[in-house]
Amino acid sequence: MRVLVTNDDGIHAPGLKVCEEIARALSDDVWVVAPETDQSGVSHSLSLNDPLRLREVGSRHFAVKGTPTDCVIMGVRHILAQKHPDLILSGVNRGQNVAEDVVYSGTVAGAMEGAIIGIPSVALSQAYGIETRQKPHWDTAIRHGPAVIKRIIALGFPRDVLVNVNFPDCPPDAVEGISVTMQGKRDQELLRIDARHDGRGNPYYWIAFSRGERPKPRSGTDLSAVAQNRIAVTPLRLDLTDEPFMTRLAELFS
Repeated sequence: MRVLVTNDDGIHAPGLKVCEEIARALSDDVWVVAPETDQSGVSHSLSLNDPLRLREVGSRHFAVKGTPTDCVIMGVRHILAQKHPDLILSGVNRGQNVAEDVVYSGTVAGAMEGAIIGIPSVALSQAYGIETRQKPHWDTAIRHGPAVIKRIIALGFPRDVLVNVNFPDCPPDAVEGISVTMQGKRDQELLRIDARHDGRGNPYYWIAFSRGERPKPRSGTDLSAVAQNRIAVTPLRLDLTDEPFMTRLAELFS
């Protein structure tokens, strides 16, 4: 089995090495194609107005001056054009990708592009908290990742579906199990604009998150699973059509 590994944190990110270790537990044929720099939050963007620069950083290791989506396309259509990968792993992201994160996440987008191409794809993320921000529990992803992926592969991937896996913020032995979940939803009041001024008095802004206690997540969601120290496994579809509302619109415009 040929495995293509990518991420959105960049070619030098520790989570990329973790993802490669997970991939090597599945296969000896592992290739790494990752962004030259941190691309967190770029979602499923393509570089259409700038050329892609490809740099070989080692044996079967390549850096692309572009987005995670660019990396997957470059990996499948160029580097591995003669023999496509059988599996794409995107991650392991430093920080969870749950709820609305999946809309913004370059990690999820890497797996999404794989699904578009028709290759089984998994996004992997390691949650962290205030105390583990600088040193996430990477061992949790390393310990549990291969077994989770093997079981999903054995079941088989439906067409146009990717799998989003989030490991909880706890040591490997503290994991309470695996939950198959739906995508959660946060209180969007958590997002805010942090206004500041530079040394010359000119304003600038950061998108930031409000501090404080957050409401209890809905049961059965990725948010709830990770909060309970469980591995969240969430299937995501490429088809974003809302069929109930489509039916109502059809009646409206008939």
